[in-house]
This record gives sequence, C-alpha cells and structure tokens, in this order.
Amino acid sequence: MDVYKIIGENRLKGTIKVSGAKNSAVALIPASILANSSVTIGGIPEIADAWTLKALLEEIGGEVTFENGQMIVDPTNMLAIPLPNGNVKKLRASYYLMGAMLGRFKKAVVGLPGGCFLGPRPIDQHIKGFEALGAKVTNEHGAIYLRAEELKGAKIYLDVASVGATINIMLAAVRAKGRTVIENAAKEPEIIDVATLLTNMGANIKGAGTSVIRIDGVDELHGTKHTIIPDRIEAATFMIMAAAIGDGITIDNIIPLHLEAVIAKLREMGVKVIEGEESVFIPKADSLQAVDVKTLVYPGIPTDIQQPLSVLMTQAVGTSKVTDTIYSARFKHIDELRRMNANARVEGNTAIIQGPAILHGSSVTATDLRAGAALVLAGLLAEGETVIHDIHHIERGYSSLIEKLNSLGANIRRETIAVSSLELQE
Repeated sequence: MDVYKIIGENRLKGTIKVSGAKNSAVALIPASILANSSVTIGGIPEIADAWTLKALLEEIGGEVTFENGQMIVDPTNMLAIPLPNGNVKKLRASYYLMGAMLGRFKKAVVGLPGGCFLGPRPIDQHIKGFEALGAKVTNEHGAIYLRAEELKGAKIYLDVASVGATINIMLAAVRAKGRTVIENAAKEPEIIDVATLLTNMGANIKGAGTSVIRIDGVDELHGTKHTIIPDRIEAATFMIMAAAIGDGITIDNIIPLHLEAVIAKLREMGVKVIEGEESVFIPKADSLQAVDVKTLVYPGIPTDIQQPLSVLMTQAVGTSKVTDTIYSARFKHIDELRRMNANARVEGNTAIIQGPAILHGSSVTATDLRAGAALVLAGLLAEGETVIHDIHHIERGYSSLIEKLNSLGANIRRETIAVSSLELQE
C-alpha cells in the first residue's frame, strides 16, 4: 500500500506553478472522439484520470500519445465498442464518453461512472438531454445504453445547473441536426474551455459561460490544437496552503478572474492577496479570522475547495462555519481532522470549526480527492508525522503534488508500506 508521509511545521516559500484544469481535461479528452482527424491538447495534467481516459480511448480504437503534458488523439479508426466495465468505473467523468460517442456514432454503451463518493450524484439531467435530442436511453445490467436513428436539435431546460450535464449535452448536440438550446446551463470556466475546443473543431456554439447556450449542429468536426485553461481548484488549494503555512508564495499560471470568490473569502479571513495578470502572491499571514462559507455554483465558492478551506479554518481565531449546498456528504474529512486534534463537528450540511487548534500528526485516510488535499494541508501544519492512506484519490486530480510542495520547503515522501491481513479483510 502506498501512502504519503509528511513531517509537518515546515514553512513554505517560493513559487509554485498550477497545472492544466483537471475538470476541463476529463471532458476535453472524450470530446476528441468527435473529430475526423488528430486533436492535440496541451497542458493536460499528469494525473490518474487523464491516463484512465487515454486507456479508454485506446479501447475503442483511438491512437493516443501522452507525454510532457500534451495528448495527441487520432480518432480516425475509433468504433462504438461497448465500455460497460473496467476503466469507466475509475472516474466519474467517464460519462462524457456517452455524449461524445452518441454524437459521433449515434450509439454508445458506457458503464455507470465511478470516482469519489460524495453522496447521490444522479445523471438524470444528462439522460433528459440525450432523450430530448432523440436518443433512446436504457439502463441494462449496470450500463447505460444509448441509441438514436438520428439526433435532432431541441430546447432543453436543466432542472439543476449541472456542469456534467451541460457539457455532455453539448458533446452530443454539436452533431445533431438543427439548433439545440440549453437553458439553465452551468457557467463554469471549464464549459467555456470545452466550447472553445469544439468551436475550433468546427462546431457552432454561442453563449458558453452564460445560462443559455445555443448550438447549431454540423455534419463533421475536424482535428485541431488546443491548450487547456489553468486549474482553478488546484490554484485555490495552493492559495489556501500559502495562507495557512506560507512565508510568501507566488502561485503562477492562474486566471485570477476564475478565483474571485475564493480571493474575497481569503481577504475576509485577513489574508493579503496581491494579484498579477497570471499569478497571485500571498505573503505570510499574521493572523486569521473565522468566517462563514457557503459553497455555490460558479462564480460562487466551489464545493471542491471547502475541504481544504475547512483546514485553514482550524487555524483561524473564533468559530467558522462551512455549508456545502452542492454535496452534503462531503464532510468525511472532518472525522480525520478530529484525529489530528481539530475542534470540529458536522451538523447536517454544515461543518462547525473552532480555532485556532494545534494539529498533531496522525494516521488518516483520504476518502475522496479534495479530502486528500485537505489532509495534505493538515499534515503540513501538524506537529510530527502524518501518514495519509488511500492516496490514489489525491493522484486522480493533483499533478506532481509532492514535487511541487517539496520545492517550497515541505517534507513529503511517497512510501510503500506493508498491509496487514486484517486491513486486507476490511
């Protein structure tokens, strides 16, 4: 079993560079299926999810190379091969294969997605969109079967402004006949990134980044080159780390506009954030004040950073509250923080955190991707050694995390430890 071992209380200083956006990459890679020639995507993070998607595209006949952050996909010989199990279970974003394959082949068989368990995350809005476009969708033996004689543009109102559903419907609609209008669409920057790639491939998309997206279908999409946007969640994670244990850190390769809500909340806590065109500098924070946070869809505070933010709250003076309106089950990290001497509890969809607390090194478990990032920060702050288990969650979404943090002065190593027979049975 591989774990992270962290020796805490080392102050961090220097410059750290943000990788390409994980939440864009997992949609951009499936989007390449729609092209009739090679698609080159630059800046893709070296994360487990990217490698899993590479393997999935190869399973259906794609030729894929991935090195130095650049993925080249030749989709010419792809076929609508069923993908009911295996790699699709490793990440939630495998559902983007549904929209892309439906758009190109008018059929697909894709297993129900995996990824982090954050409570119920149904794909009903995705299915609603596919059916509106003319597809027949059935759930057979744990896999989603999609079939269409023809895809036709339609007006689709999303009951929830879902990022996944918005992108998935876009992927299918770009090859539908006529106009598709997605109302109550999600507005996240990753949607604009996907729309930019598709437009460069020859799609006709207007309104990405607003609540109404209009798509006029085309007969064919061609290859192109595209560079992914910076990862705003990774950037926010590093900003929080800088506020918690930094002696002056520059976070490079970011788009400050994408982080306005996070920057505003950090300033409310007493953190100085000095913005550049593509970077921010965060000097050492003298003291941190308690705040209340509520996660919201973009441009609000992302649910993906409430877990690292809750660790920062353990260092603030007073009582902080963080309410997650997106995923109410996203508080499993609180029990792990309590092992480390955090004064925190969960009431409904709100975590209540009293600070400041002196954290102690402990053996903890990453229950999902962002919980893992939170525990890394807790380990950096804690006295003594922290051992983090189930690090595969972390490596699904953070590229070269150990190398980046150690370059700032952290003491983190990845180590293989023996697993007892009792642990294997569990």
